[in-house]
Amino acid sequence: MRRKKNMSGRKNEQGLIITLVAVFVLFVVGAMAALSIDVVTLYTARSEAQLAADGAALAGARELANSGLTSTAAGPIGAEPLATMVATQVATGNSVGGRALKTTEVAVTFNDGSETFTTDPHVTVTVQRLDLPTFFARVWGVTKVAVGASATAEAYNPSGAAFFNGGVATPVAPLCVKPWLLPNIDPTQTLATGNPIFNSASGAIVNPNLVGEGWPNTVGPNHNVDGLYERNVGSAPRPGRYYPGAIDAADFPVPTQALPACSAGFTTYQLAIAGCVPQPISCGATATINMDVVPYVPHTTNRNADTVEAVECLIHYNGGAGQTDSIDGTVLPSPPFEFLAGSDNPVASAIGNDVLVSDSLVTIPVINNPPGTPTNPVTVIGFLQVFLNPQSTTMPLPPPAGMNQIAVTIINMAGCGTGATGQPILGNGASPVAVRLISPP
Repeated sequence: MRRKKNMSGRKNEQGLIITLVAVFVLFVVGAMAALSIDVVTLYTARSEAQLAADGAALAGARELANSGLTSTAAGPIGAEPLATMVATQVATGNSVGGRALKTTEVAVTFNDGSETFTTDPHVTVTVQRLDLPTFFARVWGVTKVAVGASATAEAYNPSGAAFFNGGVATPVAPLCVKPWLLPNIDPTQTLATGNPIFNSASGAIVNPNLVGEGWPNTVGPNHNVDGLYERNVGSAPRPGRYYPGAIDAADFPVPTQALPACSAGFTTYQLAIAGCVPQPISCGATATINMDVVPYVPHTTNRNADTVEAVECLIHYNGGAGQTDSIDGTVLPSPPFEFLAGSDNPVASAIGNDVLVSDSLVTIPVINNPPGTPTNPVTVIGFLQVFLNPQSTTMPLPPPAGMNQIAVTIINMAGCGTGATGQPILGNGASPVAVRLISPP
């Protein structure tokens, strides 16, 4: 009888242990599940913070790039207030943990003091939210946690990089480059001056004061009264006049996507202007001057008229005032540049406001031009980023009277010369001042 009682007690004890283990496991699993909810919330908020920092850093760097100040002797420091404002606006437009970031939770810094700051400015954006609420971690007395992230973007202009890098600059390769091969001659002056835009070997900018100038113009005794228009193949270079680039797979492939509706029926040359040429054009690479001047078959009356027609399509101009984007003249000093969206800007919410990008802002390759008439292939030694002004209608400017020309303003200059080596920096878009994230990798 005693043995049977002992065995029965042990069975009861075993049942109690199983019950306790089950309760304990249930508590642990529940706690882990509850904690995992907090971990996932924290992880999601961390990803949101990183996206906010990435976008803000890129926006700030783009503001530096489009300011024009990376091409001037003063350097980009004058654009820092604008870059800070834009980066902060982009960051606070993002939510982290279900709430939009506050201005006080965003910090924007620059690499001032670095020896390469003038040609390679960095924008670092740090976002941090200190009051992310927890759910189940409150059991341990933790009601709020901090979450944050940081990102750095650069606005790289190779023009002066050779000075800091043993005479060699890493080239850039912008997208959407227009098929206008511009000789390396100051386009704002007459041929009598003959000053180059870039040092053909190093890519250094010869005259940084060209930023903000353009052609046609009335500045100085040797000003160029002509706008941007074609130079005949087989003719010696002239200031501000381009040689047409070859519209082919090797040079300027014809864009086939995202073409504006107004480009219907355009020639392949016009499509390369109105659309985005999909192939990056690398500084230091060769290009081919188009040899089809005769028998060039225009869409209108000649290539210059075709150019004007395609430009008007690109910049949303139909003959009315205020339709196109413009350089905001109310913002002083200028540079730094800001761009005002016109009434026909395709982004309705942008109309009447300053914008970071504009279809009127285009990049033109600059080619090395030894003495005499250039022969194929020619070498791209740099780029001009110019703003196509609303006066892109037929402009009766001499010489010759009645020629279809385009008025442009120089926004950026980026040269890398014939000695550029290394993998080209693609950057972010059409700007010759490459904008890209460099941190986090």
